[in-house]
Amino acid sequence: MLSPQTITNDCKSKSWKIKLLYDGACPLCLREVNFLKSKDGDRGLVKFVDIAADDYQPADNAGIDFKTAMGRIHAVLPDDTILQNVEVFRQIYDLLGIGWIYAITRLPLVGRLADAIYGVWADYRLLLTGRADLQTLIAEREQRLAACQDNCVINSPIADRQTS
Repeated sequence: MLSPQTITNDCKSKSWKIKLLYDGACPLCLREVNFLKSKDGDRGLVKFVDIAADDYQPADNAGIDFKTAMGRIHAVLPDDTILQNVEVFRQIYDLLGIGWIYAITRLPLVGRLADAIYGVWADYRLLLTGRADLQTLIAEREQRLAACQDNCVINSPIADRQTS
């Protein structure tokens, strides 16, 4: 039987219009995410998914694996359409009513230039934010997940209630 809380959460989770995949270990990315969360408020239009979390699952995110997600910003639409680069920002900002910020990037030349500049940022963001390179992050993640595979138990409120 579903509790009222479960029903409410299920309804809210289906109301999102775009799913933003972000690196929760990136300080600049978190600033942007916090800004977007403040603009989204309680509307739930944007579903924020932290790709740095050990429970990140590509299958839940249009098949976008950790390495791919870490290389460039991605978003997923409810129909599993994948967006990348500046288009992600355009779509989210439009959805949140502040599309004017990225409106100029709709012009073809400006859009290509913005994508090129974003590409440089994406290529160097780990270095610029004082983090390990992508290969090291992938190796560390794989080690954590392998060590956890047989030993870890995910605490679930539902499982806790059933065992009580």
